[in-house]
Amino acid sequence: MAAELERVFLLPGEFHVTRVNCSMATLLGSCVAVCLKSESKPYAAMNHFLLAHNPGGVEGEKGRFGDSSIETIVGLMSRLDKDGKMTAQIFGGGAVVGHLGAGSDIGKKNIEIARTLLKRKGIPITNEEVGGTQGRRIYFDTKTNKVVVKVITKTEEGARLEEKRRDIASRKTRVLVVDDSPLVRKILVQAISGTNDMEVVGEAGDAFEARDKILELNPDVISLDIIMPKLDGLKFLKTLSQHYPKPVVICSTIAKDQSQVAAKAKEYGAVDVIDKDTLHLYQGLQVVQAAYIPKIRQAAGKVVRKIMFSD
Repeated sequence: MAAELERVFLLPGEFHVTRVNCSMATLLGSCVAVCLKSESKPYAAMNHFLLAHNPGGVEGEKGRFGDSSIETIVGLMSRLDKDGKMTAQIFGGGAVVGHLGAGSDIGKKNIEIARTLLKRKGIPITNEEVGGTQGRRIYFDTKTNKVVVKVITKTEEGARLEEKRRDIASRKTRVLVVDDSPLVRKILVQAISGTNDMEVVGEAGDAFEARDKILELNPDVISLDIIMPKLDGLKFLKTLSQHYPKPVVICSTIAKDQSQVAAKAKEYGAVDVIDKDTLHLYQGLQVVQAAYIPKIRQAAGKVVRKIMFSD
């Protein structure tokens, strides 16, 4: 039985370079993704940039801009295979207003910078699906060099928001539990599994694992810890709220009632906040369920939208 390809989901401003076959995915509006593939090796790369030009060469945010992002992934691919050739595919750049983008001019400029830089570097563009007025979800299989594009129309996007509560009422609520403690995850999973209207569709021990699970499983609500390795829960929540909003309930020992942490979680888009100590995790499932389940259930029915932050 063939092993399943690793799955990587890119948020805006991110890029990924791989030495082995994998599946990469992202959601595009006015943003553009460039997919690179070595002609002779399994090496591949994909980015997701928001704007064409990096003002002043901002090093820490080079993934956000087409010029610095493309330079980076082409450079990394060239280091992996110094004498090899690569091909490119381009997607996105739609004149999408609102949830998936920021207007027609941004999309056009993103497309132009991708075409210009790839031509300058002598990298042939073998396929592109750009422009238009719709968002796109793309799936890049680096093993076959094939990209599947699923169009998201404005009417579909609006209908998804309007019909959410009706949809959830007709089935079990899908929950993703994110906590770095296996024991805590086990208790929370058991609490959710003990209901008749909710189910746990996945678990994650850190934000990066959670990111991929969100794309793969499309949960209705996320239970999210704050103190985690690699990336803390508040920073992850802020990124989600900016680019891929989902109803999130923060469940953490440092999210005390009326605390600055709890306030910051709400500011970053959390639907609700639970002080994990109030769950009394080791006093039995009934105690946990009484405090935990109502907040998860209520959050699942919320419609959340993208939040734009000034900082």
